[in-house]
Amino acid sequence: MPDIETMRHSAAHVMAAAVQRLFPGTKLGIGPAIENGFYYDLDVPRRLTPEDLAAIEAEMARIVTERLPFEREELPLEDAIALFAARGENYKVELLRDLRERGTTRLDSHEDVDVDPANTRTASIYRTGEFVDLCRGPHVADSGQIGPFKLLSIAGAYWRGDEHRPQLQRIYGTVWPTQEELDRYLWRIEEAKRRDHRRLGRELRLFFFDDVAPGQPFLLPKGMTIIRALEELSRREHARRGYQEISTPSLVKAALWERSGHWGFYRENMFLSEVEDEQYGFKPMNCPESTLVYSSETRSYRDLPLRLAETTRLLRNERSGTLNGLLRVRQLTMDDAHIFCRPDQIQAEVSGVLDFQRAIYDLFGFPRRYYLSTRPEKALGDPALWAQAERALAEALEANGIAYELKPGEGAFYGPKIDVDIDDALGRSWQLATIQLDFQQPERFALEYIGDDGQPHRPVMIHRAIYGTYERFLGILTEHYAGAFPLWLAPVQAVVIPVADRHVPYAEQVAAQLRAAGLRVEVDGRSERMQAKIRDAQLQKVPYMLVVGDKEVEAGTVAVRERSGENRGPQPLADFVRLATERVARYE
Repeated sequence: MPDIETMRHSAAHVMAAAVQRLFPGTKLGIGPAIENGFYYDLDVPRRLTPEDLAAIEAEMARIVTERLPFEREELPLEDAIALFAARGENYKVELLRDLRERGTTRLDSHEDVDVDPANTRTASIYRTGEFVDLCRGPHVADSGQIGPFKLLSIAGAYWRGDEHRPQLQRIYGTVWPTQEELDRYLWRIEEAKRRDHRRLGRELRLFFFDDVAPGQPFLLPKGMTIIRALEELSRREHARRGYQEISTPSLVKAALWERSGHWGFYRENMFLSEVEDEQYGFKPMNCPESTLVYSSETRSYRDLPLRLAETTRLLRNERSGTLNGLLRVRQLTMDDAHIFCRPDQIQAEVSGVLDFQRAIYDLFGFPRRYYLSTRPEKALGDPALWAQAERALAEALEANGIAYELKPGEGAFYGPKIDVDIDDALGRSWQLATIQLDFQQPERFALEYIGDDGQPHRPVMIHRAIYGTYERFLGILTEHYAGAFPLWLAPVQAVVIPVADRHVPYAEQVAAQLRAAGLRVEVDGRSERMQAKIRDAQLQKVPYMLVVGDKEVEAGTVAVRERSGENRGPQPLADFVRLATERVARYE
């Protein structure tokens, strides 16, 4: 059986061939394999609709049963240009002419074109029946080797990602070796739609967005309740681990960003402002300002490590096309920290951060994978310092018995880093935590501490985040739990439901006792049927519903129902309070 990426690439060709059969005059853009599937960008004579996907799938199925071979040819560039020009494939002609003029095999982010190793200026094409495509390959032997597939959606895509070029129609699909794997993937797609944090954010009244502030969420009271619970957990752990909290300005002169090196690497992602004829930038990160806090007084080797934590609003000028709910925003709140330490303290401090991350992520049951990202092509500083920093991070991971993979060239511009990816309830991967080891900022800001020899020495700076940003973490948690947050995190932990109006006073007494115990509670005193109130509380994913009627008023009890639908029956109020507060204390 061919490998899955080859099958997906071949499926993209089969899909394009099917579209050309159904819609004569269709011109080919590019069609790569991607994670979990494939797509093809096509210039189709008419606008496709979702209803067209079924017809395209049927034609693909016919091509699969025809078992058409994928036949590779190598042509001189001029012959390849003539071939595609004769077929009216102007996008392929453009790629080939670009190749001829630039002499490179990489034409854009998706499509590779082969050049003969002897530099005889050739390109490879693949024929599948009447279908001809410019492609590097490889492909399956014939179309019959393509497994079960499904077309998923249609979207617009500018040619070569340029908004000034023609907009093509991008058809997405997926293909898997077996029907069981395809069915599982399609279930995950539907489940992901059900869990979409943007929809749940509206339905559960957690947050919303408005065009007056693109990429900047309006957090509602329930959303802020979750944020505050996360902050409380974070601050408690920070205090226990010897961090000190600081706050630094949001609007800073450009000179600071120039000195730190961010100006040259990050300026286009900053919001800028001119104040009294001087240029300022709204901070997209806290690193340079933390160095100023460090240098605000003389430091001794006895003062280190110095762990400075800062939870602050940042602004990043993300392109509008990249914004994605809470997962990609322009205004973000980072649980940031910077640790200044001696070189001999690096391993202990990195180990401490790894333990901090482990303690937090275990609460949510997140499986983890670790990566070591090394020096990128564009980087600040001496390569020897980079090598030293990379060794230090690798040794810290190994000392903690943590298996990791290398990501060559994916470090920050000022230092290598450890990235931590987590898997959510659907098995989707999210990059969250990062630990960055930085020898460059202390050099650029001439940071010092006085050593035990009485001489000045250069500290090392560790950048670190646990949640990443509160906004993104809230989005991930919303989808991970499908909005059914654990009791300690739920914005409303219990709803007291009086059966009739005469039971409202007792319901308020129950709520008062729950609030006194530190629980978040509401009373549903609406003139609605009890079952309607229970259903509404379940839709709001409230962990507990406490029904009170004549029997409960007389006995001083509450009838406990869970959002799962389980009816636990009547309980003394004191017993329920003890149960709920113990669960909250255990972060359940």
